[in-house]
Amino acid sequence: MLRWVEGLFEPTARTPSEPPSHGLGAFYAHYLRQIRGLIVALFATGLAVAALDVTIPLFIGRVVTLVSAYRPAQLLAAAGTQLLAMALVFLVGRPLALFAQYLVTNQIINPGVTNMIRWQSHWHVVRQSWTFFQNDFAGRIANRVMQTGPALRESMVSATNAVWYIIVYGGSSVALLSAMSWQLALPILGWFGVYALLLVAFVPRLRERSRAISEARSALTGRVVDSYTNILTVKLFARAQDEDAFVREAVDQHTGAFRNQTRLATGFTMLLAVLNAALVVATGAVAVLLYRAGHIAVGAVATALPMAWQIANMAGWVAANVTSIFENVGVVQDGMRSIAVTRQMPDAPGAVALAVPQGAIRFEDIHFDYGRDRRVPVLHGIDLAIAPGERVGIVGPSGAGKSTLVNLLLRFHEPARGRILIDGQDIATVLQENLRRQIAMVTQDTALLHRSVRDNIRYGRPDASQDMIEEAARRAEAHEFILGLEDWLGRCGYEAHVGERGVKLSGGQRQRIAIARVVLKNAPILVLDEATSALDSEAEAAIQGQLDALMQGRTVIAIAHRLSTIARMDRLIVLNRGRICEMGTHAQLLVAGGLYAQLWRRQSGGFLADAAPPREAAAAAAAQERQRWQGRLH
Repeated sequence: MLRWVEGLFEPTARTPSEPPSHGLGAFYAHYLRQIRGLIVALFATGLAVAALDVTIPLFIGRVVTLVSAYRPAQLLAAAGTQLLAMALVFLVGRPLALFAQYLVTNQIINPGVTNMIRWQSHWHVVRQSWTFFQNDFAGRIANRVMQTGPALRESMVSATNAVWYIIVYGGSSVALLSAMSWQLALPILGWFGVYALLLVAFVPRLRERSRAISEARSALTGRVVDSYTNILTVKLFARAQDEDAFVREAVDQHTGAFRNQTRLATGFTMLLAVLNAALVVATGAVAVLLYRAGHIAVGAVATALPMAWQIANMAGWVAANVTSIFENVGVVQDGMRSIAVTRQMPDAPGAVALAVPQGAIRFEDIHFDYGRDRRVPVLHGIDLAIAPGERVGIVGPSGAGKSTLVNLLLRFHEPARGRILIDGQDIATVLQENLRRQIAMVTQDTALLHRSVRDNIRYGRPDASQDMIEEAARRAEAHEFILGLEDWLGRCGYEAHVGERGVKLSGGQRQRIAIARVVLKNAPILVLDEATSALDSEAEAAIQGQLDALMQGRTVIAIAHRLSTIARMDRLIVLNRGRICEMGTHAQLLVAGGLYAQLWRRQSGGFLADAAPPREAAAAAAAQERQRWQGRLH
């Protein structure tokens, strides 16, 4: 039965279309409107449990009345049916109501709704632009996605239960006691008035402090993950103590925010404890006085006191959960900063799939500035036409705009002015994912997924067979070393996992797997951004022939600082300070004697002095340089 109930709600069954709204109420409503039926069931079962709990003091009062009205020998004969009915309510009715409530909360809402929110939040976040992820800690974004689901669910369930208990207990208590004597209801009415004032005074402050603690926790998580992600750099520079200080600052900020919240919660609970004690004493005093005056029976006294105590316990439960409720609300508010974010660079309305029958690329009057001072753009006035099947190399000093030009082609950024066409189609009007499927790219900083070698190679072609994967690996000169891999769990060869970002592999091995992935993708446009930079000369020579074969029939854009790797391109484009300053073949540019010729001479040995200095002189010069930098640092 439990499995059947659990199967009624699948958290990943619905794919969202729009991100949730920015306001807190609208954010909650975005998810809760998807589970209207579950909310109704939660309210119904909560109402049933609360209503049955209200009968406890009523039954106690009734039992006292029956016991006082009949002699022991007559009790069962005269009141046995009433006693049996009350017993059945406790033995059957209340357990069934609790079971129904547990089915809704434990079997459906807790796992299902929690992961529905996580799934949909991830769906939105992963479709954000590359810039979105560059501007934040990956750990903090992931923490917000993971924590928002349980926080929203828990605050919703707790608040629903609290509302029902307050309404049902409060309303029924006042009605029942008023039916016995209107004076008995006065302490409860007074208690509700003061309780409402406490909530008005404390709840907004609890909400703000809960948001502050959640933000501090996210910042702490981001710093910890940043240290772990860059652990090699931390160890290479022996900066563990500095990382301690970096994290300690965030821990201290989180501790301060936590203490601010707990101070307020402690004050609220203490005031409520005093209020609850006053309720019980006042109700008892009124009941005794009324009984003494003969206005109520002993059964009314036996009903009033447990009812007052039950309300006090209920209020204590609500108070204990108020901090948790608003801490969860704070977590949701913090999560909204990554989830309820308008998608940057969405597909244009009516965007269509890109068709690439030939692979012609044209950059028309491209200007780009990363949002900085427009008087100093990264690229300005780039006009470049690349013919179908042409192999073009882009060279230039660091910061000239080479990688930026490629990132614009991939629509990781939008040009400030101008447009980019592929086979006559403006890429701003096509689906971004479809655009990137038509472009295969090998980057300089190759990061692999923490999955098997097989999964990494076939990432660009999920339906590829094992034979196709191995053939791509052979063409990338990777098959032999892959067969020798074994991970920490004993998985070997193509089943071996490569570690986070491929950390278990050398730079050259990662690069060759990345090249195999591109070989398998088989896209009509190929981009090589320092594709062989991590390879030694022998490995580069071995793979160069495979790269040449891979380029055949494709439009190729290759970026390289090692000019020897792109000297054989059909045409070289030289960028400097965001402009095209030279264009031509390798031989033509050498004859021109411009910037490219200077870069070539430096890489060919022209930067070396005519005679190497003696070893002692070189050591002395190095020592002087270290002293000069130490003097600057101090």
